[in-house]
Amino acid sequence: MIEAIGLTSIPRKEQPPAVDNVSFEAHTGRVTALLGAPGAGKTTALRLMLELQRGRGITYFRGRPLHGIPHPAHEVGVLLGDVPGHPARSVRGHLRMLCAASGVPARRADEVLEAVGLVSLRDERLGTLSRGMDRRLGLACALLPDPHTLVLDDPARGLAVGERRWLYDMLREHAAQGGTVLCSTADPKEAARFADHVVTLDGGRVVADQRAADFARTRLRPRVVVRSPHAARLSVLLAQRARSTQRSVEVVREGGNRLCVYGSTCAEVGETAFRNGIVVHQLADEVGDMGPGAGAGAETSMAREPQPSSAAIDAQTGPDPEPGAAAALDSGPEPGFASPAPDSGPEPGFASPAPDSGPEPGFASPAPDSGPEPEFASPAPDSGPEPEFAPPAPGSSPEPEPPTPAPNPSPEPEPSAPAPAPVPEAAPAASTTLEPPQEAPADDIPQAAPSQQPTTPRPTTVAFPPPVLVRPAPTPLRPVRYEIRRAAGVATGYIVGACVLAVSALTAVLLARIGHTPQPRLLAAWPVELPLPPAALGAGLLGALAFGDEFRHPALAVDRGTVPRRLGLLTAKLFVASLTALALAVLTVGCTAEVLYLVYGSELVALPADWPALSAGWLALVTGCAWAGVLAAGVFRSTTAGLAAVVAVPLLVVPAVHKMTEGLSARGPVPFAGRLKGGLPPRWSFGGEQQLEALLRLLAQPVGGAMALSVLALLCAYAFTGLRSRVR
Repeated sequence: MIEAIGLTSIPRKEQPPAVDNVSFEAHTGRVTALLGAPGAGKTTALRLMLELQRGRGITYFRGRPLHGIPHPAHEVGVLLGDVPGHPARSVRGHLRMLCAASGVPARRADEVLEAVGLVSLRDERLGTLSRGMDRRLGLACALLPDPHTLVLDDPARGLAVGERRWLYDMLREHAAQGGTVLCSTADPKEAARFADHVVTLDGGRVVADQRAADFARTRLRPRVVVRSPHAARLSVLLAQRARSTQRSVEVVREGGNRLCVYGSTCAEVGETAFRNGIVVHQLADEVGDMGPGAGAGAETSMAREPQPSSAAIDAQTGPDPEPGAAAALDSGPEPGFASPAPDSGPEPGFASPAPDSGPEPGFASPAPDSGPEPEFASPAPDSGPEPEFAPPAPGSSPEPEPPTPAPNPSPEPEPSAPAPAPVPEAAPAASTTLEPPQEAPADDIPQAAPSQQPTTPRPTTVAFPPPVLVRPAPTPLRPVRYEIRRAAGVATGYIVGACVLAVSALTAVLLARIGHTPQPRLLAAWPVELPLPPAALGAGLLGALAFGDEFRHPALAVDRGTVPRRLGLLTAKLFVASLTALALAVLTVGCTAEVLYLVYGSELVALPADWPALSAGWLALVTGCAWAGVLAAGVFRSTTAGLAAVVAVPLLVVPAVHKMTEGLSARGPVPFAGRLKGGLPPRWSFGGEQQLEALLRLLAQPVGGAMALSVLALLCAYAFTGLRSRVR
């Protein structure tokens, strides 16, 4: 269950808040729709609920706020916008990476892919998926940790009708299994079709909180849409006809030649137009939206009235298939007039009065032909026609009517085809209440009768992934597995490594040809003119990508909005970046040595005498660049900022450290760097002086000291930003 209490966003300048004191509940086992026009505050409300945006109010998920849940992904599955994944990552690789982050087995990815129908596309890249496949993948990511609650922001936007039906069937199946679903939408007909409860927002406030049945009765209103060049005249005639028959009919002119007629049917409007010689360009049933807040204060205990079901709403969305106003005369019986016999049909467009019809022969309904539509069938025996009008005698017309596009030529349905069965209700009688029509064109309604159930029937053909019965205990290796899958899932790291090796080998060959380059710099491919060698720059770039990709393609940000600043995730990124940097450093030296041996012989690749100290300094330099890239990208939330911090170490930090050491050297006879190289004055009894002296000599170097100082400063900044986000 979701309880949102007093959600209020922070206003900008003097503008009103996008969401103001929004409170509602979404119950377990139901699909709740958050309805509102674009700009009504739906997305802002969801972001406030998920703590992705600063504001006031609180939201409880099964009695706990989101920041009080140890693993939010296990409780809430979120889909906001497109899938936040790297476009070069495969579908299966993306889900396996999220499996490692969520602590579920890797086989869960295949189970979810099979449930959402993406097994055949598991090796496709995320950037090549269509809109419908992206929605399926987003739902798969939300269902991956087997959460209890699903929070989706307009998941059906841009989808086809079949994709929408599949998506809503999945949501209803999740609710049927005991879950909670909260889904935003801007279409009121769609909300009435798939939701059990509808919360309407308008201007950032809750204007209605209703069951789906009450929502469909109070806000959705059936109407007839007419387009005619004589719309004004037709409007007057329809009003006169309504007064003469004492019916409640409302005619609204919506600009130009379009009319919306409430309380009538296509048959009545078409017959009125035909009898008065008015040309009709469009005549169709439609479900009109009465606007937000319609019927918000209505009592739920009011008397039952006929309600349009989801099938009726689906049916009343297309134009009438019969062309012209003459064909509109035969679209259905008129309330208050004689019911036609099913086996008789006058000439097209002409009314044939019955022998014993009522006192108004000019308005007698035409008898249909031998092939009527399902709406033209005789009324059920229990309802019957109006008592003052008798039905016309069978066979009153000698000429059959030309065939129409209606698929049912018989007034009585066959047992094997229940879908096109005729509607068994009588024509609606004159009434002063606005009630939805009980019948619609046969080409639009696939069912025999509209459902009166308050909720949409739950699907039975949707394959839902099995639940996660056993969750493994949290281990320190979980973030390490996630980081390894993240780094190895795309080709960026491999491309950067190959470029570093190629540039290092070429640079070493050129330096050897020019000469005057020390052997250690030659093996590291580090010219004096460059602030850092290519291997160090490549390690810094890979480290910056570790956090930069998280903010650019936030796969972990869907549950809390920002990349989690946890110590375990930072340690995993530093560990994987260190392994990558060490491998890159060793491969660079080996590649350059091999190329130099092939080109110039063994003279340039001889092992120097102090190779342990040089190796330690080389590995420390590359690892320090990788760490600086990771921390800087995590602090500034950008790959470019991380790489800029790595380059700034030799360009800006080294001169600053050099000036500081010169100031300290002026206070004593021995320079500060010399004192560090000389080691500590006391000697330790347990040994280790050589290793400590080597470390001090490494720190005494300008680049080494500057790199150590930069990494320490970035680590403190990262810890500070993490604490500040927790306080917020």
